[in-house]
Amino acid sequence: MSSVLILAGTTASGKTELAIELARAFDGEIVGADSRQIYRDMPVGTAAPSPEQRAAVPHHMIGVLDPADRYSAARYADDAMDAIRDIRARGKRPIVVGGTGFYIRALSGGVALSPSYDEAVRDRLAREARTHPAEFLHAWLERRDPARAAALHARDTYRVLRALEIAFAGTNGAPSDRPRSTLAEEGIASLTLFLDLPWDEVDRRIARRTDAMLRAGLVEEAERMSGSAVAASALGYPQALAYLRGLSTHDELRASVERSTRRYARRQRAWFRSEPSTLWVAPGDAAAAAREKLGWP
Repeated sequence: MSSVLILAGTTASGKTELAIELARAFDGEIVGADSRQIYRDMPVGTAAPSPEQRAAVPHHMIGVLDPADRYSAARYADDAMDAIRDIRARGKRPIVVGGTGFYIRALSGGVALSPSYDEAVRDRLAREARTHPAEFLHAWLERRDPARAAALHARDTYRVLRALEIAFAGTNGAPSDRPRSTLAEEGIASLTLFLDLPWDEVDRRIARRTDAMLRAGLVEEAERMSGSAVAASALGYPQALAYLRGLSTHDELRASVERSTRRYARRQRAWFRSEPSTLWVAPGDAAAAAREKLGWP
């Protein structure tokens, strides 16, 4: 049975295009590991694979949730493992692609996800969220779980509260909030590669992506979504909604999206720096790494 290649990297690092090249070279299929591309009807803001790209190589875990749905790393690990089993059963090679470090860690089995439901804890956190600003909650998380806090934007209140709930949860949570299995538990060999690009190149790509998203209709896409939807906190949407309310000019919107994306890319890089099993490679060396480390032909 085939091993699993995990391709990670910052936003705008070229993961999607490279993953398709690798899937074609190694007879593989792609499993998404992006906490926003998993939602449907958000192709512009999430830079989801295009219909042409998805037609070229089978993709899983892309556009499968309604933007209002709540989701967790544990559920992701379950769903991604189902996809991986199916791919392997058909004799194909699974290639997991994305930049959401906590999803990848959960799937790999590198973290013991705490049981997450404790009604008292949840009620308390809900009261705190009504009383304190988002930055206070994020600072609280930094004290409890610095690594998780570093991976979350301070204003991503839903995920900050979710992380706090996990951090505070006792041992009486719901078993269903734990993954049924992980790559490690099933003895499936895997290799995690992080695409190592120079900062100036990442910044140039982010600038080009920002312009492309605005031309492709980011503002209109944000307007179609409910501002209360879970997925509406995705990078770019709060800025677009602020623009629609008249709180910024178009130039300010562009600058804000680009600046927020750069900050997010740096948080992604910091996250994977803390993952000891991750191999950092130049994009052009990814195929060779898969051949050497996984024995792929």
